[in-house]
Amino acid sequence: MDASILHEDDTSMELAVFNSVDRDEAIRTLTPCLDISRWVEAIVDARPYASVDELLGQAQRAAEPFTADEVESAMAHHPRIGERPKAQTTEAAMSRSEQAGVDPGDNHTTAALAEGNRAYEDKFGRVFLIRAAGRSAQEMLSALQERLTHTPEEEDTIVAGQLREIALLRISGLISEGVNA
Repeated sequence: MDASILHEDDTSMELAVFNSVDRDEAIRTLTPCLDISRWVEAIVDARPYASVDELLGQAQRAAEPFTADEVESAMAHHPRIGERPKAQTTEAAMSRSEQAGVDPGDNHTTAALAEGNRAYEDKFGRVFLIRAAGRSAQEMLSALQERLTHTPEEEDTIVAGQLREIALLRISGLISEGVNA
């Protein structure tokens, strides 16, 4: 992303700027929020937005529903809960920030999350996904244990919802109203 269009802290872009950048730049801006091309393009192509709330509303509408293939593709970009991605990408930085509630020094919870992740992957064939932002490691572990009791169909619905929540939170952190809002 062109550093000149981001705030000094390199974490957000004003809505007016997002509305005015070319389509390719807008796509590059949103893709780390959720790498589903149809979703990103639906948001970008609906510009301009009068407010971040309007942008978030379009993001929500574009996410309903995600197809099974879209969910599967997007899941490839999400690390296991408790494992911090090492890559230096925008998406990896977002993930590290979102998982701040997982204390690597809490060996008991970290081990329980690792064990739960393995059980979840064995049962459902994919990583356990949860909106980690704002949740403690214990809350995530409790949700993981509860979700292990679900059917694959129930989990498909929950995972799509978690992807939406994560994407909307990421947009909220990435696009700001700006100084004139």
